[in-house]
Amino acid sequence: MEAFFKISPKTSKIEKYKEAFKQVKSLVENEKNLLSNLANTCSILKIYFNNEFSWVGFYLLSPNKKQLTLGPFQGKPACTRIKVGKGVCGQAVKLRKTLVVPDVSKFPGHIYCDPDSKSEIVIPMIKRGSVIGVLDIDSHKYETFDEIDRFYLEKIVEMILYQIKN
Repeated sequence: MEAFFKISPKTSKIEKYKEAFKQVKSLVENEKNLLSNLANTCSILKIYFNNEFSWVGFYLLSPNKKQLTLGPFQGKPACTRIKVGKGVCGQAVKLRKTLVVPDVSKFPGHIYCDPDSKSEIVIPMIKRGSVIGVLDIDSHKYETFDEIDRFYLEKIVEMILYQIKN
């Protein structure tokens, strides 16, 4: 594993993502265990974006494909199960696309696992054409997430999924 990058208040979002990407890559490139890789990814993202991200975690799709179940995360306790189609996570699975929500109070059917959450991004994890889960990140600030977040978080998810054999 590479040494952690020094994060200063002047470190740009892109620089943080580039360094976080390197850290995730160094941890997952020789590890095939999905849960270990998800747990380490949450930790790295929380370390690099602690001031921006209030919660970082993964939800995994159940075998019957009807609900998401809480996986590794960093932050306050969270909702354990989310039905596909419900909330931001469930909609990301249903639509099979990344959702960026600048103000969660304006998202129809938003699920408030953390009442202090103000904005959210959810990236579906798609392997061999099937959704297997989502990366969910919340912020206590409005309009935290943008196209930079989308780009780098999708790349991180792709890298993790590449390591999965099945």
